[in-house]
Amino acid sequence: MGKLQGKVAVITRGTTGIGFAAAKIFVEEGAYVFITGRRQKELDEAVKAIGANVTGVQGDVSKLADLDRLYETINAEGRRIDVVFANAGLGEFAALGSVTEEHFDRLFNINVKGALFTVQKALPLLNDGGSIVLTGSVASAKGTPAFWVYGATKAAIQLDDVQAAIIVGTVDQTVGADEDVGGLEIKSTVVRVGSLSTSDLATEF
Repeated sequence: MGKLQGKVAVITRGTTGIGFAAAKIFVEEGAYVFITGRRQKELDEAVKAIGANVTGVQGDVSKLADLDRLYETINAEGRRIDVVFANAGLGEFAALGSVTEEHFDRLFNINVKGALFTVQKALPLLNDGGSIVLTGSVASAKGTPAFWVYGATKAAIQLDDVQAAIIVGTVDQTVGADEDVGGLEIKSTVVRVGSLSTSDLATEF
C-alpha cells in the first residue's frame, strides 16, 4: 500500500515539469489526482501518460472562474481534498528598464493571484490535517539579472525566511485552526527550487 493510499490531490499545471512528475508519483503512491493545464492537448496527453486515477481539468489559474470550475468538478465527484499543490507559474526575463505593466501583471496574476486563489477556493473541500504545497524559487532570495519581477512573485508566496544558499528544500509552517483556514489544522510547505530543464521558460510551468 502506498503512502498516499486513498488520498486526493490537486496539482495545478500538472502537464509538465514538477507538476507532472509529482502527479505521477502521487498516483503511484495510491492517490487520486486532479491536474490542471491551460492547453487541452497537453492536458489530455498528460492524463494518458499518467494512466489511472487522474482527472484533467482545463483552466488558467489566473482566472477565478476556471478555479471555480476545477473545484466544482471535484465536488461533483463527491471527493474531498487532502493535498493542494499550487504549482502553476510563469517565468519571463525582462531587464529592469524593459519591464512593462503587461509583463508585471502577467507574472503576478499567475504566480501570486493564481496561487492564493488556488488555495483559498480549495478550503471548503480541504480535509482536516490536509497539506498545502506551493512551488517557490531560489529567485525569491537570490537576485538574478532580468528576473526581478519573477523573483518578487516568488518572494510573495514565501512562508518562512531561509538562507538563499538553499537550492532545493522545503519551508514548513503548521497553520493553526483559525479563521484564516476555516478552523482546519493544516500543514503548508513552500518548495524552493533552482533552475530546471522543462519546457520553454516563457511559458506557464
